[in-house]
This record gives sequence, C-alpha cells and structure tokens, in this order.
Amino acid sequence: MNTRDYKFSAPGEFFHVYNRGNAKDIVFVDDLDYRFFLLKIRQNLIPGERVSRHFRPLPDNSFDLVAYCLMPNHFHILIKQNREIPTSKLLGKVCTSYAMYFNRKYERVGHIFQDQFKQSHIDSNRYLTWLSAYIHNNPVKAKLVDRPKRWEYSSYSDFVEQRDTGSFVKPDIILNQFSNSSEYKNFVLEALDTEQEVVSEELLLDF
Repeated sequence: MNTRDYKFSAPGEFFHVYNRGNAKDIVFVDDLDYRFFLLKIRQNLIPGERVSRHFRPLPDNSFDLVAYCLMPNHFHILIKQNREIPTSKLLGKVCTSYAMYFNRKYERVGHIFQDQFKQSHIDSNRYLTWLSAYIHNNPVKAKLVDRPKRWEYSSYSDFVEQRDTGSFVKPDIILNQFSNSSEYKNFVLEALDTEQEVVSEELLLDF
C-alpha cells in the first residue's frame, strides 16, 4: 500500500499530495478563491502561462496533474513527477502564492495551511485508480453535493465529460485503463461503498 514519505521523489512516480487549513479552518471561501488556487497550479504546469516577469515557473513538463479536488478546508492533488524536481517545489510555490492572496484579501496574517503538506507515494496501479475515485468522491462524502459531477472544483468533469476548456488535467493516465468514460463514472460511483478496501486508514483519519 502507499506510505507517507516526505523524502522520496523520482521521475515517473505518482504522488497524492494533500493538506487542510490551519486548525481545520476554511481556506476556500468563494469561487474566486478556488479559481486562484487552480490558476497558480496551471501557471506552473503549462508552457505559455507566464503572466508576470517576476513569476518564476517550474521547468516545462515538471509534473502531470492527474486529478484534483478542492474542498472548503482542504485539497487533494494526484500528480505524476516527470523530472528530478520534487512535489515540494510545486506545492511550495502554489501554497505560498495562495497564502499571500488569501491574507491580503481577507485582511489577516499567519499560516493558511496546516504545517507541511502531506504526501503519499502511489506504488500500485490499483491504488492509483481507486485514489482518483476517492478524490472525486470527496464532496459527496462531505455531503456538499449528491453526485461528484455537481462539485465544480474537481477534475471529475475532465474524466466523464472530456471538457475542452483548456484544461490542464491529464485524465487519460487513468481513463486509458477503462473502456470509456462511462465505465470510469460507474467505477467512481461504486467506489463510495468499497473505498476502504484500498484507501489507507491513515488517510481516512486525516481527512
């Protein structure tokens, strides 16, 4: 199964990175907050998304974003590392930019997120696919929506609708293991009842 390891990183490996608000506080208050966080991820992943001469993006093709879900007080990101650059470089840039934005917008100071982000290495294909379902089911388990597709701030629509809106998600890494997107949709819905077979107890306790 997966293990939480802050030191291990290697090109070609998949990681689940996640964190929540300091003291479990809300970190995404409105639509603009969610979109700003995603923008910062996008700017570091996509060539051409360079909006300021002061902005120093990561080298192109450093990571592939496989899946994500932003929740009111935490986030989940499923990512593939393509270079020697560790996930801490990406998360450090994204979370620092977001904290500056959040504190300025809401006239506050201090940490936004709880300690250092958490990371789990995904060491099996079975866990990779089930983890994508776990991430997409987060809003349903939290009773924010009754179906994954009704939560706007996740990559679920990239998987089941193949939305062509300049998305920076790489769903084919998961979808290539299914005959079509409808089969994946059923897989996600069924995972609500059986996810504990694969998702570690450690992760469930954290979030």
